[in-house]
Amino acid sequence: MLTFSAASSAAATSVAAKKQTLNTRGAEFFNPKLPPRTLSSSKRFEGSSNLVDLRYHMGPVLSSSPINIYLIWYGRWSESQKLLIKDFITSISPSAAASSPSPSVSEWWKTVSLYTDQTGANVSRTLVVAKEHSDTRYSHGYHLTRLSVQQVIATAVKAAPFPVDHRNGIYLILTAHDVTVQDFCRAVCGFHYFTFPSMVGYTLPYAWIGNSGKQCPEVCAYPFAVPGYMGGGGPGALVPPNGDVGLDGMISVIAHELVELSTNPLVNAWYAGEDPTAPTEIGDLCEGLYGTGGGGGYIGQVMRDGKGRTFNVNGNKGRKFLVQWIWSPALKACAGPNAMD
Repeated sequence: MLTFSAASSAAATSVAAKKQTLNTRGAEFFNPKLPPRTLSSSKRFEGSSNLVDLRYHMGPVLSSSPINIYLIWYGRWSESQKLLIKDFITSISPSAAASSPSPSVSEWWKTVSLYTDQTGANVSRTLVVAKEHSDTRYSHGYHLTRLSVQQVIATAVKAAPFPVDHRNGIYLILTAHDVTVQDFCRAVCGFHYFTFPSMVGYTLPYAWIGNSGKQCPEVCAYPFAVPGYMGGGGPGALVPPNGDVGLDGMISVIAHELVELSTNPLVNAWYAGEDPTAPTEIGDLCEGLYGTGGGGGYIGQVMRDGKGRTFNVNGNKGRKFLVQWIWSPALKACAGPNAMD
């Protein structure tokens, strides 16, 4: 099952991971109410353990440390765009916590690290960008299907060359704003799965995420863009923390997919539901929630700095990001480091 990253805001009860002192650095808290995305999903949960049957299905999680991220830049990307995405990924590891004030990206990932495999090994807390490959010639065209996404990986494995990293590798395919992908904007903003040996030669966990900035920001860069039907009469979009609607929205989807790939890399580990071809994973359960008090159209308590930029976690190099909360196996509820209670 390909995990969909685009869904309507989940009406959920937000729960704090723990009481803590938040370093807001002059930022103010607010809980905006926004119109729903134009892309909807049937995955709606109330954040209650009575409604969620999340179970472990005996498959592997990414417990070996570090988790190696192999980045495939498909299409033309500026160096500043690449740096922003890489800064988010490197902000996840514990080594980043010392330079990132609370609430931080590293603290956000702690919830992911609570998930274990059948041996009791936890998902690794350390992620590194192991290698990169740029496909600026659009070697598989300007339109990709789900299968040709795997061909892009096969090209990178051969040309980069990327190592065949079965145990702790994630292959992350990021498509530029001028690349269309099957079902992009219509049904998905990103997905993850594993490669077919017939296509790539190996079984490797991967995720694809597209830059929606010029194609469907109101769908895949929400809440930094709102549906066009709202016109000027409804709530306005939030200001992205790094000034790029497409990239900031993309980072939120990348976060979603990394969470699910780490806990369900072969689609046989952590998910809810009886059908492994349509699993509801730990990111799906909290989609649309970014802070305490979320639900009913509210995204939850997030922060806004002096320039009006909205965020809920801090990263490396003074970066700020807005990422969704994650389902906690300990609390049996959605949780995040910016919790207010």
